[in-house]
Amino acid sequence: MKKFLLITSLFLSALMASAQKNTPKSYIEKFKEDAIRIMHETGVPASIVLGVAMHESACGNSMLAQSLNNQFGVKGSSGTTIVRHKKKIHTAYKQYQSVYDSFQDFARIMTERREFSGMTLSLTHFDYEGWAHGIQNRGYCSSHKWASQVLGIIKKYQLYSFDENPAATPQPAALAQNDKQLTLSTKQ
Repeated sequence: MKKFLLITSLFLSALMASAQKNTPKSYIEKFKEDAIRIMHETGVPASIVLGVAMHESACGNSMLAQSLNNQFGVKGSSGTTIVRHKKKIHTAYKQYQSVYDSFQDFARIMTERREFSGMTLSLTHFDYEGWAHGIQNRGYCSSHKWASQVLGIIKKYQLYSFDENPAATPQPAALAQNDKQLTLSTKQ
């Protein structure tokens, strides 16, 4: 009987712990509208906002995301004190009032910081691959696999579909091919 109660309590504890965690799909569903809004306000693709947030925060399950609403690991200037498991912890990471505020700050970094700000001039909000590689190449992260990891998330969960349906917009390579076909057909 004791063994049964122990197994049951462990099972229920595990079930409750897993019920509180975000899944990739639940995270996307909760925050896709915020990412789209950020895209319209700043030009940073919604797929990049969501993909980077999912990667950096483990879909909102990291300690920073849970305690500080910090989805991107952004550091603050003055530091923050949080209470975690009845202990005060001083951290250099920035605290946000909401996940949306964290998304806004990430977009601000991408559009206002000198090392990233040129991307909004050279990349559209359809070019999520260019954004991922540009962010990595400009020093956002130290990992050489970061862009491919973020792109893997974007492709796996089809986050590019939030970038105003880029498939419906002719891409430069497709435009060049269409121009070539048009030129050939007019010569005949």
